[in-house]
Amino acid sequence: MIVVTGGTGNVGRALVSRLAAAGEAVTAVARHITPEDVPPGVRTIAADLGRPAELAPALDGATALFLLVAGDDPDGILEQAAAAGVRKVVLLSSQAVGTRPRSYAHAAGFEAAVARSGLRFAVLRSGGMASNALAWAEPVRRHRTAAAPFADVALPFVDPDDVAEVAAAVLRQDGHDGLTYTLTGPEATTPRQRAAALADALGEPVTFVEQTREEARAQLARFMPDAVVEGTLAVLGEPTAEERTATDDIRRVLGRPAAPFAAWAARNASAFR
Repeated sequence: MIVVTGGTGNVGRALVSRLAAAGEAVTAVARHITPEDVPPGVRTIAADLGRPAELAPALDGATALFLLVAGDDPDGILEQAAAAGVRKVVLLSSQAVGTRPRSYAHAAGFEAAVARSGLRFAVLRSGGMASNALAWAEPVRRHRTAAAPFADVALPFVDPDDVAEVAAAVLRQDGHDGLTYTLTGPEATTPRQRAAALADALGEPVTFVEQTREEARAQLARFMPDAVVEGTLAVLGEPTAEERTATDDIRRVLGRPAAPFAAWAARNASAFR
């Protein structure tokens, strides 16, 4: 059995569906989850990664674990996993652990804990997710506008479905132990270009509005710690060469190129109508 934490998230939901379709026994875990949130036959357990003991029922009988960076006790989570008989952990981390470790020390701590756990493991370092554009859903629906800072700074945003497909492959296959994959889209695009791709998907104009750094900081601070806010703004506004460059790790694992942002926008256009 494979346990997927964050089972209702952008990556976790797609991963649960993919694993279930492949015939795997799956348990989906989230703080708030019901059987209606997952495909038929998938077991659901409500648990908080900030309280590792709550994971015990979900981990009973599990052989593999897909783990998010959440909570403050990765060692406690991994001890629970090892005690339950889990043999493999796949951690969803951030590309910024490699490029900005000070700003993303929390995720770096999870990576270190997984590496010293004694379990087989792989790390998926995701770049910015295409699904971040869902922050535009309400203003696009209401006013056909999309706002973001750094209008012409390009980054290779990744489709979360691609991340889920890589995770499914790494969870189910051998040959990935100890490896770290950096997952990005196939090309760097700017916020202005992503808004235009969304307009194409909708078949209607979308007006792009460039935010100031201060406006973006205030928006991010509603749901991010200060250190992560500053790190995120630095990535968005002053990306390193590594952050600007698309990787080929999705092709390495899946044998195909990563999906472009336009494909994500076309598939999710209904969220913006």
